[in-house]
Amino acid sequence: MTITPSKSAATRSAGHRVSIRLDLASGARIGPGKVALLEEIARSGSISAAGRALKMSYRRAWELVEDLNRHLGTPVVTTAAGGSGGGGARLTEAGAAVVAGYRAIEAASRQAAAAHLDALSRAIGDT
Repeated sequence: MTITPSKSAATRSAGHRVSIRLDLASGARIGPGKVALLEEIARSGSISAAGRALKMSYRRAWELVEDLNRHLGTPVVTTAAGGSGGGGARLTEAGAAVVAGYRAIEAASRQAAAAHLDALSRAIGDT
């Protein structure tokens, strides 16, 4: 399963942007940090490598994954123990759905907000 983070001009530019955090009824809070972590786990196949890539400790990365697992009631990442054969981690179907759903909401929100951000930028003389 390949997950590619959003690379739109809005996310690359230094201009105004929309940042989304989802507060689900289950108590799960899903924002750009957790989604980036899941994307990096999918890319690297490792929680520790994902943490290093995002400049966070393994413990912090694991806590974020466990928080999602607990609040969603289903694992978002599966792991295999290390050793001579190596270990690893990969997104579950639920984990991939979290990433895809979040990125879809983010894209729709960015599109819906674009005209309003442009108007705000003009109103404050920030063009």
